[in-house]
Parts: sequence; C-alpha cells; structure tokens
Amino acid sequence: MDLAVLRDDMVASLEHESKQCVSSEAVSIAMRTVPRHCFIDDARGAYTDQAFDHRGTTILAPSTVGRLVEALCPAEGESVLVVGAGIGYTAAVLAAIVGPENVQAVDISRQLVYDARRCLAEAGYETVYVDQGDGARGLPAYAPYDKILVEAAAVRPPRALLDQLAPDGRLVMPLGVGKQTLVAFEDGDMVDRYGSVLFRPLLVDGEQAGTIERNRTAREDFEHMVRESESRHGWEHEWIDWD
Repeated sequence: MDLAVLRDDMVASLEHESKQCVSSEAVSIAMRTVPRHCFIDDARGAYTDQAFDHRGTTILAPSTVGRLVEALCPAEGESVLVVGAGIGYTAAVLAAIVGPENVQAVDISRQLVYDARRCLAEAGYETVYVDQGDGARGLPAYAPYDKILVEAAAVRPPRALLDQLAPDGRLVMPLGVGKQTLVAFEDGDMVDRYGSVLFRPLLVDGEQAGTIERNRTAREDFEHMVRESESRHGWEHEWIDWD
C-alpha cells in the first residue's frame, strides 16, 4: 500500500469539479505533502474523505480542511493561529504553507494538546506550537497574527481574537449554531461567505469535551454562547434609539 499514491488520489478528488474543495496550488501541494496517516489510526482510512471521532472531538474530513484553508488564504511566512487545534492535522497543512515556526495552535482539552503535539512531531512538524487554553481568548503572547482559523462555531467572532489580528489580518470561522456558515472577517467586518458547514460549538473553560456540560441541549448551547459573548464585550441593544 503506497500511502503517497493514496494521498495524491485524495487531493485529486478534492480538486475535481464534483467537489472543488481545493483550488489553489499552495493548498494542493500542502495536502499532498502532509502525511494524514500520522493523525489517524487507520492508515488507509486516513486518505478517504471522511471525518473521525477522537476523544470527544472531530478530526475533520479532508474536504472540510481544504475549504477552511482555502478560505483563510495563508501565504508563506505569515503568522497563523489555529483555535480548536484538535488532533493537529489542519495546523500541519497550514505549517506546510507558511512554515511550521509560524503556526501557533490552542485547544481547550489538555489531552488533545498532547495528542496533537505527538502527531505533529510524527508528521515532521514538531516546531508547530500547541498550547492548552480557552480558544476564545487566543494566544496573546504570540500576537499579532496575519491569519486566525477557528475550528469551532460561535454566534459571533470572539473580541479577543479580532484584537489579536494584525492590520489587514483575516479571521475565518463557522458562524452560527444550528445553521452555520463559514465566513471570513477583516478589520472587524464580514467580507466573505463560503457556504454551509457543521461544527461543534466553541468551548470555554470548564467545558472540555467529555465533561458533563456536553449533555446540554442545542438550545442551551446557543444561550450559553450568547451569554459568554455578551459578557466579554458588553450588552449590545441594537433596538434602542439613542437619539
């Protein structure tokens, strides 16, 4: 079984007009370079276009990773933050484009951080920095970032992440709860939409995957994210006529 051939076939399918998840040369080369089998227990299954569950999180399907990275538009040498690092595959694809030393990643699960570090090292990207923490707060010590990718859904982009963008920086994330859309922000404004997606909610401290809080209903998830967002930058009553 030649894994390099399987990897090439996988990317070719993502470039095909039937999917069109990968369109740029940079993303194509990166996904043909990163050994996805280092992040998936099933080596052959690693090169099928499917997602996997791991410790209560989702290892994204290659087509989803392609869409995310294409939307982010990373370039060589840019500084990138990945929020919701998971097992680390998306961070590795970004590292293949911008350089491993330019990629920082954060995840709320300490065990996932350990797993991501191990998988990234096995894949040859050990200099990607992965830390544990509340992703909504980012990693301010390494800011500003040219690009920020959020691999979890929220009702609005966390203010701390927008503040950590460099001038002309770009943030890509799934926006919404039940109905989600992949969007891009620049200078605090939404500038692009990339269609429907389905991601898990962005967790905050105390909500690590597998804890009792994950038994909340979808409605409770939505209400919790609204409260969390409002608590960080104040109530916004758009209906008040201030004049």
